[in-house]
Amino acid sequence: MSFGTWSTVSIAGKPADVFEPAGTPQSDRAVIYLHGHGLATLKDNPHYEAELQKHSLRCVCPSAQRSWWLPLVCSEFDAELTPFDFVREHVVGWITQQWGVKPPLIALTGVSMGGQGALQLAYRRAREFPVVAAIAPAVDFQNWWGRGLPLDEMFASREAARQETAILHLHPLNWPRQQLLVCDPTDEEWIESSDRLTSKLYSMGIPFESDFQTSNGGHSWDYFNLMAPRVISFVANGLEQETLRFELDVTNE
Repeated sequence: MSFGTWSTVSIAGKPADVFEPAGTPQSDRAVIYLHGHGLATLKDNPHYEAELQKHSLRCVCPSAQRSWWLPLVCSEFDAELTPFDFVREHVVGWITQQWGVKPPLIALTGVSMGGQGALQLAYRRAREFPVVAAIAPAVDFQNWWGRGLPLDEMFASREAARQETAILHLHPLNWPRQQLLVCDPTDEEWIESSDRLTSKLYSMGIPFESDFQTSNGGHSWDYFNLMAPRVISFVANGLEQETLRFELDVTNE
């Protein structure tokens, strides 16, 4: 299999790694990957690269420091622009301008901090981002408040941080139609909040897919990489369903 190419571009003055698959990419869809607290993107990751190539998917991996991708200013990222608006307006705008791809045909995925960031965007803007796959999402990020991290500057208290977690922004009548949650069962830090999120989804009657059985090293790239085929396949299939839905809506207008 021939792989595509990576490049680094500037979006709103921030770096972003961009993947273009070899051959003819899917012209009407794309993926945004949100990095974790360690700031690693998918650039030169052979596991995700192979899956993106397999499904002919373009991908943008923006950088937002340790901001948790929230609709709040994080000075480590920017003095005025929130990371949430950065993705929703500038990254999406770049994708639309460069590739002609618009919501709802832009999927979200990410690991850890980025996994919960993908959920934040999808739960708060479900019609724009109906396809989301969260890998080991750090849902209860309020647990990291008080550790001398940017979260301490963003929130006055642990409770204030908890109020902004993704689980509290689920809407019973407006949710992403295609969502996947995966977490290694030995991930001691984040499996509990991931499990609680799926319980809430189930109790609210919101459809989703999950995998909390597959294990390979806990909260690590060994696990993240193992899940690449499942995650990217889900994203590709979800975008295909949304494409069909979009075409049907246009036909019926």
